[in-house]
Amino acid sequence: MLLTLPAIFGGCGIYTPYGAQTSGAETFSVDYFKPQTPLASPQVAQNFTEALKDLIQQQSTLTLVDNDGELRYEGQITDYSVSPVGVQSNETTATNRLTVTIRVRYSNTREPELNFERSFSKFADYDSNFDLLAVEEELMAEISEQLTQEVFNASLGNW
Repeated sequence: MLLTLPAIFGGCGIYTPYGAQTSGAETFSVDYFKPQTPLASPQVAQNFTEALKDLIQQQSTLTLVDNDGELRYEGQITDYSVSPVGVQSNETTATNRLTVTIRVRYSNTREPELNFERSFSKFADYDSNFDLLAVEEELMAEISEQLTQEVFNASLGNW
């Protein structure tokens, strides 16, 4: 029985107690996700960047460093747009949709074959009676939670 344990766990990568595959890395860094679209404010970009740092720290044993972590995240906010959804019979919209798309470059210095560059997109709907500025913080918290979890799963949840 004891001899089968190495066979079961061998070759599966190095995982933390949280289930993150860290490739044996101890550090990570996240560069500021610069907004590349006119509607995304620097504050939105800063909040997203901080949310990604927080999630990785909460769900892994990695230590955040300012630059050149063994695992690196960088990217941009490439889309930040509002579109009408749920058009009513009187041709007004009942709901608007905020869509946010990010482009992420993930670099793993320990296992470069795990590197990737790809886009992730999420949205949240809100009542069209509200101005975006009135609900933006709440919507971005919801969208950031979903986006950061997807980035985490793509980079460190690589089963």
